[in-house]
Amino acid sequence: MAVAGTLCASLAGCSSTGGKRAEDARKAAAAQGKAAVDTPRWTFAMITHSGDGDTFWDIVQSGAEQAAVKDNINFLYSHDDEAQQQAQLVDAAVDKKVDGIIVTLAKPDAMKAAVARAVKAGIPVVTVNSGSAQSKEFGALTHIGQDETIAGQAVGEELNKRGRKKALCILHEQGNVGHEQRCAGLKETFDGTVQNLYVTGTSMPDVQSAIEAKLQSDRSVDAVVTLGAPYADTAVKAKQGAGSDAEIDTFDLNAKVAAGLKGGTLGFAVDQQPYLQGYEAVDLLWLYKYNADVLGGGKPVLTGPQIITKDQAGALAEYTERGTR
Repeated sequence: MAVAGTLCASLAGCSSTGGKRAEDARKAAAAQGKAAVDTPRWTFAMITHSGDGDTFWDIVQSGAEQAAVKDNINFLYSHDDEAQQQAQLVDAAVDKKVDGIIVTLAKPDAMKAAVARAVKAGIPVVTVNSGSAQSKEFGALTHIGQDETIAGQAVGEELNKRGRKKALCILHEQGNVGHEQRCAGLKETFDGTVQNLYVTGTSMPDVQSAIEAKLQSDRSVDAVVTLGAPYADTAVKAKQGAGSDAEIDTFDLNAKVAAGLKGGTLGFAVDQQPYLQGYEAVDLLWLYKYNADVLGGGKPVLTGPQIITKDQAGALAEYTERGTR
């Protein structure tokens, strides 16, 4: 309810337009956290590859929960960063005979059988965030997220504009195909040299020491690209410890990243709009159940990438503070 109220307040400025968005805002304000539809109370399960304490997934979950309130959905959320455990959570959702499943495919080979069981059971599946290349093959209705290769290419282009010559791409989760695609996309468009650095993402001290050691040993590195917002601040500390002049850039956005952009400790961030991923995944499943609608025309529904710099950070600050960007 609190989230709904905040959203309504933020949309109030649109009311003078008299358009559909203004009308939706008025309806949301009137609903006060109650369902805006009278469709059956279907149950949707979202199962992600998130580890504990990852703020990115808090934002995804928040978006999904807000859409679930609006759509009169009983929403179940679970996660595990171990692929086999995540697959078991999908199996458990199938056993519960839920009405729809939203799932990430960070490690698609491990998830294929579980998704196939859901599809065979007649449960509509939407993939989100990772696994766009496998989504259709696995039988999902569609995929919602950013194309990781395109996002990586956007980073390479931005680094070229900034005159960077040697970039370090920090991979904090080995085996995550999306992370590999980001670094590969960066290499495709960057005119300079890219080196991948694999770190133990579950331990921030290890991440910091690994980046710091690399920056100390190679003074030619002038850009460090982290693949998740929580790692950006750690990279800044590593840069300071190494006495490096490298620019720190990152994928994803949160309040700390927005502050870093505004303060100049970070160069730019690549936003894939996680709130939108969660929100649209639930909304799409509801539309499918209610009206057999499928967005995307067989192609992924893209939520990014959007390059965020110091110039845009201030305007997004209030949204990052409330946890929706």
